[in-house]
Amino acid sequence: MTDHMEWTKSTYSDGDGGNCVEMARTPHTIHIRDSKTPAAPHLHLSPASWTAFLDSAAEGR
Repeated sequence: MTDHMEWTKSTYSDGDGGNCVEMARTPHTIHIRDSKTPAAPHLHLSPASWTAFLDSAAEGR
């Protein structure tokens, strides 16, 4: 499944492609992975959990 997803990373990520967190959206899941090891297992979150995570990160929690 991950082979057919469009992975993106933050514009704040460094330009050499390392040390990045990438995310991909599917209809019911947000997928999170480490750009250095794209074939490794990755996190699967519901859209609500992803939104809660982003809100908490923005608040510095």
